[in-house]
Amino acid sequence: MKASDLLVKCLEEEGIEYVFGVPDEENADFMISLEPSESIQFILTRHEQGAAFMAEVYGRLTGNPAVCLGTLGPGATNLVTGVADANMDRAPMLVLTGQADSKRQHKESHQYMSVVEMFKPITKWSQPILHADNIPEIVRKSVRLARTEKPGACHIELAEDIAEQESNLLPLPPKRFRRPVSDDKIVDRAFKLLKQAKHPVILAGNGCIRKRASKQLRAFCDRTGIGVISTFMAKGAVDIDAPYALLLMRITRPLLN
Repeated sequence: MKASDLLVKCLEEEGIEYVFGVPDEENADFMISLEPSESIQFILTRHEQGAAFMAEVYGRLTGNPAVCLGTLGPGATNLVTGVADANMDRAPMLVLTGQADSKRQHKESHQYMSVVEMFKPITKWSQPILHADNIPEIVRKSVRLARTEKPGACHIELAEDIAEQESNLLPLPPKRFRRPVSDDKIVDRAFKLLKQAKHPVILAGNGCIRKRASKQLRAFCDRTGIGVISTFMAKGAVDIDAPYALLLMRITRPLLN
C-alpha cells in the first residue's frame, strides 16, 4: 500500500479520532488517504494555530491524542504556539507536517526549512519519516510517548515523495501498559514524614487534574486538615471555599527610579 495509506491505518489502529488542520500540496497524499477513513474525522480550520489549540484541548479533556496538521514552512511555523502550549500543559497531541520532496531539500527550495529541528525543543519527540517501512514504528512510538506521563506533543514529518512510496507492512497493534505506582516503603516513608511535620502543606499540580485525583485529594484533606496550594493548572482540584484551601496573593511593589 502507499505510505500515506499506511500512515492513516496506523492512526486508526491507535484509536485516533480527529485530525484538525489545513491541507495543502505537500500533505495532499495524506488527505486523499484520510478521506475514506470511517473512524477518523478531519476538521478543517481557518488557521494552523487554531488546529493546534483544538487538538490540545481535545487531548487535555479526553487523555487521547488528536492530530494537528500543517504543511511545510509557514504552515508548520503557525502550529508552534499551540504545540508548545500543549507540551508545557501536558496535553497529549500528535503533530503531522508535510515537507518538500527529499530530493530537493538540500537546495533549500520553495518554503523548505528544518521543521524537525524547530519542533524538537517544544515536543517530547520530533522525527521525520525517511522510509515508508518506518511508519508503523514511528506512529507507535509517537502515540505512546504522547500518552506516557508526563504527556505531551510528538511531531512526525512526512515528505511528499515519501508519502508516495509503497510498503508491504501493516500497523503495529498498540499495547496498553499500567501506570507504575509508588513502592510501599516509599509510601510508608512519606506517611512518617507527614506525621512528624508541624505545618505540612500540599502543592497540588496539573497531574491531580489530569489523573482525576481530585476526589482522593479532597478526602485526604478532609481527614487530615492539611492545607492545599494549587498551581494554575490545578485550579478546581479542591473547593476554593474549603477550610484547607490556601490562596497565594501576589504582592506587587512600584519600581523605584
